[in-house]
Amino acid sequence: MYLPDNARYDSMPYRRSGRSGLVLPAITLGLWYNFGGVDAYENARAMACRAFDLGITYFDLANNYGPPPGSAEETFGRILKQDLAPFRDELIISSKAGYLMWPGPYGEWGSRKYLVASLDQSLKRMGLDYVDIFYSHRPDPHTPLQETMAALDFIVRSGRALYVGISTYDPQQTKQAAAILRDLGTPCVIHQPRYNMFDRWIEGGLLDALAEEGIGCIAFSPLCQGILTDKYLQGVPDDSRSTKIRGQFHWGDSITQERIAKVQKLNAIAGARGQSMAQMAIAWVLRHPGMSSALVGASRVSQIEDSVGALQNLDFSAEELAAIDAILAS
Repeated sequence: MYLPDNARYDSMPYRRSGRSGLVLPAITLGLWYNFGGVDAYENARAMACRAFDLGITYFDLANNYGPPPGSAEETFGRILKQDLAPFRDELIISSKAGYLMWPGPYGEWGSRKYLVASLDQSLKRMGLDYVDIFYSHRPDPHTPLQETMAALDFIVRSGRALYVGISTYDPQQTKQAAAILRDLGTPCVIHQPRYNMFDRWIEGGLLDALAEEGIGCIAFSPLCQGILTDKYLQGVPDDSRSTKIRGQFHWGDSITQERIAKVQKLNAIAGARGQSMAQMAIAWVLRHPGMSSALVGASRVSQIEDSVGALQNLDFSAEELAAIDAILAS
């Protein structure tokens, strides 16, 4: 029988999501990979339980996480039933819909038909009555934004979710979505964009838009899917995620000699800070005052522990930030 660590809330900082009442752990565990049907259940269970022991209360999922799609939610449902169900009210659980999940015209994007049906399936897979946050996973160029946001409003009013958010929306789309949801009476409380040292697009207006709208921000892929760690400094290991996806990451992140050279230089700065490369990369993402949480993935318990270790040093000097920028710009 699993019993969580009684000290789990003693050292994890919790940050408010925008101007909402929702607070999130500075580190969130994402179940994009390593929780699917092809993965070892006991390892997934150990990671989830250890995360909770460390004060990670937010578990981030989506309908298509696996592989195969849907299986990460099934795995998490098993973990909930076996270990975490007694602590449901201490957890933030999210799901999303937007990418291809089933064939035909109603199996992806942002229609009301798809979003509601997808969440109903997600709830069934996890054995839940509701999720805490439900996201529109990506903007739909074909469906009116009003319909997508009205579907999110309906999802909250029907009791399927407590809060709603959006993911990968650009600054203009974010402002438009926020305005529609505000008028409907269901505010957008969080945005989930991709952000790391090699992908800084949110600095080009999105962070400002989120601050203006009072929306929280949770950054996914803060480690650039493993590139911003020490795992590639000596080459590409055979068991890396890059080899699982035909040599290239889902988001187009390739491991180049130029990037490895930059990470080697960044790693020297991390060492001077008393951090691993991964820890500094996470701390760098969390340096923004509007950043509610950093969303990390893991393939083993030690990686979660290392990520949480980043919280021991979140402060950067002006000189450190300038040195990091110089390396990234070189």
